[in-house]
Amino acid sequence: MREILGRRRKLLSRLKGLIGLTGLVGGKPDQNRGPIGAALTFATAWKWPVVPGVGLDRRDGTRCACPDPDCTVPGAHPLDPGLLAATTDERMARWWWTNRPDAPIVLATGVSAPCAVSLPAVAGARALGALDQAGIRLGPVVATPARLFLLVAPYSMEQLGELLYAKDWVPGSLRFHGEGGYLALPPSGTGQGPVCWERAPLPGSAAPWVPDVEAVVDAVVDALTRTGVSAPEL
Repeated sequence: MREILGRRRKLLSRLKGLIGLTGLVGGKPDQNRGPIGAALTFATAWKWPVVPGVGLDRRDGTRCACPDPDCTVPGAHPLDPGLLAATTDERMARWWWTNRPDAPIVLATGVSAPCAVSLPAVAGARALGALDQAGIRLGPVVATPARLFLLVAPYSMEQLGELLYAKDWVPGSLRFHGEGGYLALPPSGTGQGPVCWERAPLPGSAAPWVPDVEAVVDAVVDALTRTGVSAPEL
């Protein structure tokens, strides 16, 4: 069964460019609706609270449109409306992306929405390879040119603290996107490059399955230890 799922994941991953450009509606590519189709799928079919990202400066496609000249996540964070406005309401999501069709799609992580564990792209690619060889089941994985984001089930800060305390070593480059955090979803354009699926969700109307954070952190730390990967502190 794992082998079949693995092949299906690889096939869908080859299609990530298409999915990233067209968006998803009901878990299927929508050729005509772009980001609004994806935003509506996340909000209404999957019940993931989303909000438009601030986007990029029209005069400079690499700079954030926010007032901070040193923004570290250009375009990929909410501004107006803020993160607290993230919603699963169809009318609100449709209005936002109808008025700003190119706005990045930002997921408010935690509570009932997925959280994420991220690491630098090179170390992340090696870790994914090791996890595949070990037969570890992963959920969707979001990619930017700089980092990979492994989606996980919601967790509390207490749960995360206990998990990290029990570890002898955790890479400093491993980041956690939990309650009160956010994450840009495909198909979003940011100052750090396009956001796409490294591991695409399996088609369907229900929200994708995501693993527990313990399983992902255990597997990632073990994979990085066994493969001798020293992830850069980014």
